Amino acid sequence: MRITSALGAALLALGLAAGPAAADSSPSPGASGDGDAPTRAGTSFRTATEIEQGQRATASGSTGDYLYWSFPADTGQRPTVRATVKLPGRHGSQTWQLDVYDGLRRRQACQYGAQTRTVSQGAASVELACVLRTVRGWAEPWANDPLPGTYYVRLTVVGLGASDLGQPVGADVRVDAEDVGGAAAADGSLGKPLVPGIAVAPEGDEDDARTAVLSSFGRDDGWSSGWWSDRWVWTGIGGVLAALAGIGGYALTRGSGRPPRVPPNA
Repeated sequence: MRITSALGAALLALGLAAGPAAADSSPSPGASGDGDAPTRAGTSFRTATEIEQGQRATASGSTGDYLYWSFPADTGQRPTVRATVKLPGRHGSQTWQLDVYDGLRRRQACQYGAQTRTVSQGAASVELACVLRTVRGWAEPWANDPLPGTYYVRLTVVGLGASDLGQPVGADVRVDAEDVGGAAAADGSLGKPLVPGIAVAPEGDEDDARTAVLSSFGRDDGWSSGWWSDRWVWTGIGGVLAALAGIGGYALTRGSGRPPRVPPNA
């Protein structure tokens, strides 16, 4: 009996000790499989949630909300933004729209992709996509070309019935980019990338509080300077081929020297 009582007390102590550990190891509500993936969205340009290229972000909201995310894009990249909205079980016809803005908050046009879609009553989800133009290293002040820096994604519903307003929805956003290279390169470069707070960033070791307005985006190898692209390689190859063609043409047209019928003293 003493052995049985001692064994029962030991098992009870082990169970109490393992209980908190098991509770701590269990996932918390709303946790994502990717530990660094954002699980919420901003409600304006200033509060936009930052995401990296290739990162999947999720958020919960209500119909009628404006959901904002931001991501970096550098010279020579062609970003693609995809969004999936999970709709409530019962709803009417709805129209959702995905907009992308650059660092100057200029709305960027999509080359292709379903930027706006209308779903019928009872649809479970709606998928949107926007493929931007290739980011250029420089553009004229009057142009609306995409430039390197921060880009903003805005997701919202633009058409729905009054009874559907305020219903819970879930959003899933992902941004990918293709490196196009010199095929779309442009001469010139920006002095600074278009990221929030770049105009007021101090130089040197001044007040660190002012640097808080800068976007936390950063590239390990720095932003592209804009002057180098693979066009330089093709230009060099073209110059060498042109020189060889000129030498060959001269060798073919100059002949072997003086014509045979011309007198030596002529």
